[in-house]
Amino acid sequence: MSKKVLKLLAVLTVVFASCSEETEQKISIPETQKNPLTAQEVKNRIDESIQTTGNFSWVNASAHLIWSASVHGQNIITIGFGNNKNDFDRSKMTNSVAAQNQILSIIENYEGKQRKDFLIVADEFLTQIDVVIEKQETIIALQKSKFIRYIEPSDFRYFSVGQSTQRSDSASTSSGCGYDATTLATADYTNITPNAKLPWNFPMHNINNAWSYSTGQGITIGIVDTGVSPNQTLLGSSFNDGVSSGRTINKYGVYVDSIWPWSTTTDGVNDLCGHGTSMASVAAAPRNDNGLPVGVAYNANLVTYRAASNVVLDGYHEQNGVKNAFTALGNNTAVKIISMSMGHIFSVSKIEDGIKYAYSKGKLIFCAGGTSTSFTTFVGVIFPASMAEAVAVTGVKEGASMQACDVCHTGSKIDFTVIMQRAGSGNTVPVDSYYDNQTDYVGGSSVATATTAGIAALVWSAHPTWTRDQVLTKMRQSGSLYPNKSATYGYGNINALLAVQ
Repeated sequence: MSKKVLKLLAVLTVVFASCSEETEQKISIPETQKNPLTAQEVKNRIDESIQTTGNFSWVNASAHLIWSASVHGQNIITIGFGNNKNDFDRSKMTNSVAAQNQILSIIENYEGKQRKDFLIVADEFLTQIDVVIEKQETIIALQKSKFIRYIEPSDFRYFSVGQSTQRSDSASTSSGCGYDATTLATADYTNITPNAKLPWNFPMHNINNAWSYSTGQGITIGIVDTGVSPNQTLLGSSFNDGVSSGRTINKYGVYVDSIWPWSTTTDGVNDLCGHGTSMASVAAAPRNDNGLPVGVAYNANLVTYRAASNVVLDGYHEQNGVKNAFTALGNNTAVKIISMSMGHIFSVSKIEDGIKYAYSKGKLIFCAGGTSTSFTTFVGVIFPASMAEAVAVTGVKEGASMQACDVCHTGSKIDFTVIMQRAGSGNTVPVDSYYDNQTDYVGGSSVATATTAGIAALVWSAHPTWTRDQVLTKMRQSGSLYPNKSATYGYGNINALLAVQ
């Protein structure tokens, strides 16, 4: 036998031995970890991490904690794979097929099942898969693979645990949904041509004066939210109304309203919550002749996504919907700006991958810093506003001194603020209602985020050749606190007139 053949056999022996060790090694689990933690115990571990470190990530969690959480969430696991932590784009990972196959082989070995019985979906654009894993041993074995970026329970519903507690109650009642229609106080708007209502806070940011230079024409804003109402024609067939013209609104739905992870049928493009309608209105409602509130960038295009049922992203299909919305917007070359006023109190890696993917495509991404009643002292800036790829925005009260709105989160991750709560009445920002010819108010960091996305559209429209970084730099330079950055309020309130010049 030749030396070359002997060398080849030796190499193959090492390779097969290595594979065998990785997929068939005997795993011993301590007696104290053979049973899963209760859902409340899992939640307590998460809370402890947030309270002591300011953050929680499944990347740093033990196999026992991950497995315990998955047991309380249909055993659904999301696996992110890659050659390093930033290897999220499937098209840029040369060995993505081999890595995915190795991971699936490990699961086959330890679960004793065929792929078709545990593989839910392999993402088309991202290096991530959703699987059903029942055994803790499988997770332990997977954690040893060099291709693993993260392993996360995909359907552990944090906010559903212990609903009798103060925080959970607050979360469930702060879903941001509502179909209310309210008559606006006359002090909260000014009538402008052709017959629109100018919200009281727009002049405080010089938005109306900025319109002499830019109205957002030629810029497309993507809104990731709960969809847009089919009953508000100003965000539909009358999107070009009054002096708004030559623009488009396109609506998509990526949310699957089902308890079953294998379900793929979405529930459509229409808003069944009300929150997404309000966000679309404040960002780009037409400068109409119907006596209704105008949006910031009233000549910008909109692409809206129904990605979740409400603003609290707690569940498999909601998190999946948001991830899919971001990847789709990332692939939409017309979209320059993405606004999302939803989130979670700790990171969700599949969403993180989606946002990084959109960011890698040059999108300017605005996310809400957080809105709640009892979370403010518990959590700072929420996810995904806490990401480096996101521009975090929160709301402040009317007045000379900077003061957060009653329900708005603040912190070092905040980039901008928007005045959205009146000092006297406490009223928030006028918007078009869910229903035709009706109005409403909307507040919190949500409206602040959509407002800032609208301002960004004004800036980008005034300087169409600029890059994302140039637009963002100009916005920062136009902030009330610039050149300083507050540890609580970022660069402060944007002067839109200064920003577009």
